Amino acid sequence: MPESTQPDGTAAPLLLDVLRETLRVRHYSLRTEQQYVNWVRRFLRFHHHRHPREMGAAEVSSFLTHLAVEGQVSASTQN
Repeated sequence: MPESTQPDGTAAPLLLDVLRETLRVRHYSLRTEQQYVNWVRRFLRFHHHRHPREMGAAEVSSFLTHLAVEGQVSASTQN
């Protein structure tokens, strides 16, 4: 996946890097960070690597439904 550039010509940070930095600033544990990154990867893979800006509530709902029906994920994990 190619990196996009910012108006000043520098490379824009990748989505997962931004997520990691945000979690670190908020002092989340390393294991929590790893799990959040894992869930975001699964979500993106489920939607064929579309950028989150292109998606909304319908895509989140379809992912959660997929987890509940086919992934047999517990309700507490979905919450």
